[in-house]
Amino acid sequence: MSRIRCYHSPNYEADIGEHVMPIRKFAMVRRAMEAEGLPIDILAPEPVSDADLLRVHTPEYLRAIVTGEPLALAQSQKFPWSPQLAEAVRWTNGGCIAALDAALADGIAGNLASGFHHSHADHGQGYCTFNGLIVALERARAEGKLTRALVVDMDLHYGNGTASLLGTRPDFFQLSIYGNWYKANLAYRDVAAERTPDTENAWSVPVPNGAGRAEYLGILGDTLGPAIDRARPDVILYQAGADPYKEDPYSPLDLDHAALRARDTYVFEAAKRLGIPVMWVLAGGYTKDTSKVVEVHLNTARAAVEVFGS
Repeated sequence: MSRIRCYHSPNYEADIGEHVMPIRKFAMVRRAMEAEGLPIDILAPEPVSDADLLRVHTPEYLRAIVTGEPLALAQSQKFPWSPQLAEAVRWTNGGCIAALDAALADGIAGNLASGFHHSHADHGQGYCTFNGLIVALERARAEGKLTRALVVDMDLHYGNGTASLLGTRPDFFQLSIYGNWYKANLAYRDVAAERTPDTENAWSVPVPNGAGRAEYLGILGDTLGPAIDRARPDVILYQAGADPYKEDPYSPLDLDHAALRARDTYVFEAAKRLGIPVMWVLAGGYTKDTSKVVEVHLNTARAAVEVFGS
């Protein structure tokens, strides 16, 4: 069985005190993967450079994250600023870069951190400081490794930061299948009443409140193929959210662990069948029992092994 490369470092974590975002989950997922003996090599990335960040983010925003001034901008992602946090987000974004490189080489790879899809060019939102998805894509494009890409975002919340960054990147695309619309640092639970419009290269697919496995997977099945056809991507970046899980305090959906694993398997099988490299990241997950969040992310790794490991 072929081994899959996945990236993590203890430097991904910073002390943010008691917070709804369980930042410790990154290490918990790693320990669970190692305890299970999955054929996955967990490697440490390098932290992202200023040059990589400045392809995507403004100098003023980068300066705020580095220095903590102005504090409101440095904390626009809703984390308390500290030098440790400023360092941690460099490592998590470096993991996105390393995982994308590995996926392009091997066909599949992962990063045990989020893609940070709410981050905009000039500010953060929703626990997202720098947009690791676009930072990684722009690094790979600068190195001549890709031209076109598709982000498949299945976090509970719409990938608004990624969509904003795609406004000046017509060769990058996003399919966001979501149960909450995230706008101005607020989540709107009823996507029938509040949903984002499509743009030319960012497609909005709201999931109705109460949707269960059949409806959720049906929506994925109806939209993923056409999105791939339109994007014609050199790579897929898959944001495998844990927050659609039915016990998540933000989720209006009726999705258990088996449904979310089926979702992951579907995405990976589509990528493999079409010969498109795929890189996955963790995303979301606020269920009070963090072990249930870890199980969602562990199932994504299991699905990757099941599809690509043989």
